[in-house]
Amino acid sequence: MIHPSLDKIHMEQISRPLDFEVGDTVKVHYKIKEGDKERIQLYEGIVIGIRNKGVGKSIVVRRISFDVGVERVFPVYAPTIDKIEKIRSAKVRRSKLYYLREKVGKQGRLKEVKKAPLADKIYTKALELQKSTSAPVKADEQPQEAAATPEATPAPAENKE
Repeated sequence: MIHPSLDKIHMEQISRPLDFEVGDTVKVHYKIKEGDKERIQLYEGIVIGIRNKGVGKSIVVRRISFDVGVERVFPVYAPTIDKIEKIRSAKVRRSKLYYLREKVGKQGRLKEVKKAPLADKIYTKALELQKSTSAPVKADEQPQEAAATPEATPAPAENKE
């Protein structure tokens, strides 16, 4: 069990919901720094494993590049990950698809299915925690944006001469 203060710190780091699971084909947009420039590179492949450790959650993505299987581990909530897009879903019956390492060609394909979007419990918990820790606005204090609206300011009087 995690201490409540550590849990709060972990929840502040969660920045995006996970709408994919093992067996889905995803595009990972990750940032690469080359000298003083930064660019985004794509990595598309099948998620063959997810390590669920709260804010330290990571995914293993596998793809075939020039007839060679390449796997890469991405920390999901790292600042270097820009976004993760789900391309398609597949029917799987295991939580780790390491058996795909030995499969080649058609044998390595998974059957595509349509799935409803997933609800990420950790992300919703993090949002609730962020809302509860934000400072409440007092009734007598109004945001300055509301005072600057056209309805709140009186119209200038026209001179008729």
